[in-house]
Amino acid sequence: MSGTYRSLKGTKDILPGEVEIWQFVEKVVHDVMRAYHYGEIRTPALEATGLFARSIGEHTDIVGKEMYTFVDRGGDSVTLKPEGTAAVLRAFVQHNLGEQSGLNKLYYISPMFRQERPQAGRLRQFHQFGAEAIGSASPALDVESMLIPLEVSRRLGIDGLTLKLSSVGCEKCRPPYRELLIDALEKVASQLSEESRARLRQNPMRILDSKDDRDQRLTAHVPLIKDHLCAECREHFEQVQQHLRSLDQPYVVDGRLVRGLDYYTKTAFEITSASLGAQDALAGGGRYDLLAEELGGAPTPGVGFAAGIERLILVLSKKKLSTPAEVHPTVFLVAMDDASRRWAFRQAILLRSEGVVAELDYLGRSVRAQMREANRQQAGYVLVIGERELETGNASLKNMETGKEISIVLEDLSAALLSHGEKEKS
Repeated sequence: MSGTYRSLKGTKDILPGEVEIWQFVEKVVHDVMRAYHYGEIRTPALEATGLFARSIGEHTDIVGKEMYTFVDRGGDSVTLKPEGTAAVLRAFVQHNLGEQSGLNKLYYISPMFRQERPQAGRLRQFHQFGAEAIGSASPALDVESMLIPLEVSRRLGIDGLTLKLSSVGCEKCRPPYRELLIDALEKVASQLSEESRARLRQNPMRILDSKDDRDQRLTAHVPLIKDHLCAECREHFEQVQQHLRSLDQPYVVDGRLVRGLDYYTKTAFEITSASLGAQDALAGGGRYDLLAEELGGAPTPGVGFAAGIERLILVLSKKKLSTPAEVHPTVFLVAMDDASRRWAFRQAILLRSEGVVAELDYLGRSVRAQMREANRQQAGYVLVIGERELETGNASLKNMETGKEISIVLEDLSAALLSHGEKEKS
């Protein structure tokens, strides 16, 4: 082990050579969000603890077990952001965005924090991108929220995804269904897992989402809310499906899909990948028509999703999909003496200002060692500069792949690199 300190358990350094795929994914996200006309929002990593307890639900796993919560020096309870929707809705209410526009379409790319057991694609500091459409109850926006992560995946080259769809009802149809579900679950309560028994009175719908084989078997025939929706929720759910069918977008109705957050109403969905194993969700979301009012704003419908970036990258690596390579210098300037080192530094700065990736030696190494370094960095070209080159204003530019050398005028280095680069592309 080098050094005294190491990254904390469940966190990860993203190093050069790896960060390029992150930049690629983030660029695709920005491009897709721009096409769908969503504006970026950036909310703080720290929020008041009550925001998440009130929006996500006090009896959810996130609030009950997973949040990083502490009392700051001012005596306030604060929490590292475990998910994005509550923070975006807090900002929406705080800044009166609803008064500025009837429909606010917002997206984010952000780290999140949950204190859970680290595993593949799930870390204690993880990263999500997501979007929120706030201000309309249109079922078309529900479908838009599903299509955005699917489009991001398509542009990344990821296929074989499954869109799972359900409805979790609303404040009208959920209470009577809840009692119906509790009655059915109480018949097998003694045989359920400890976690599901704890949820029976607090959050019984979450039992349907249990990954425990025994729980799944015991609850195989309990009533599902999709069969007990009120007229409004039933109509909304049907219109969502009609939109999907009109787009020839495959989907599966999964009545056991309830999601893990209390703020969902009506539509709930997940996008899964068989490449991820047991933790197979790439993205998930749904409608939350009561959340803005719950956080102190005017009644405002909304819908959105969140997707895990680590999980997307895990799928990319498992499918061995081509991703951007590490950036290499276009040219490495090899200096033979102090005067040429000064020239090389000035020239590198000039080239960089023109968008050319230029590198030089900062360690005072020999010409041979500099050539080895240019090879190690996989530079496209090498320019060796010494006293003679500075006096004549001419030098040889070497193509490191072909070994071919061409004579250039030093003042024309940028143009020479550009023209030869274009020739090689054609």
